[in-house]
Amino acid sequence: MNAPSQSDPRLEQAAVTDESLLAAHEKVLGRRPDDQGHYRLLPLNLLFVFAGLIFFSGTYLNLYSGHFNPAIYNEHAKPHTGAAEAVAVDPVALGKKIFTGTCQTCHQITGLGLPGAIPPLAGSEWVMGPEERVIRAVMYGVQGAIKVKGADFSSAMPPNGKVPGSGFNLSDDKIAAVLTYVRQEWGNTGGPITTEQVAAIHAKEGEHKQWTSEELLKIQ
Repeated sequence: MNAPSQSDPRLEQAAVTDESLLAAHEKVLGRRPDDQGHYRLLPLNLLFVFAGLIFFSGTYLNLYSGHFNPAIYNEHAKPHTGAAEAVAVDPVALGKKIFTGTCQTCHQITGLGLPGAIPPLAGSEWVMGPEERVIRAVMYGVQGAIKVKGADFSSAMPPNGKVPGSGFNLSDDKIAAVLTYVRQEWGNTGGPITTEQVAAIHAKEGEHKQWTSEELLKIQ
């Protein structure tokens, strides 16, 4: 009697081996995404890309926006090839500003001073006198008695320029501006004082102490 064939369907086939099961599972699991954790690499990459674009855009606007002033990048403006022009400063306007912040407390806004205490600037022979005299008086100050418009005053004027003991440290150009202002204000008829005039006296006198009226009267 012949033995039954291995391919005979009537015969029970051998069970699948453990190795073949493990191989099949690994093959299937290797292709499956981690659906349980919902992890995808592409959205994370897009997040970094967009964050980089936002950072770059903010930096670019900060550097090149011109603070959103249309006059800075005006494509219709005519090109300017000349050197930058310095803005002219009105010495009278500057002098008035300095006087208001420095001198007005004592000499008053009217320039009349205080009777018996602070000498007047309005109509003062000292204000409208020689330039070199009034420059020294304002820059270095005046101590001791002084006669103005026939009245005696004994209060001292402190130094105003960039000299020892000065509480204001006004530069030469500011000294020139405030003198120009007071010499034409309140009906005064004195001429303007230039920065060059003030600088020349400053260089000549150096760190001179306060002047007396007697010393100043010798300067013509």
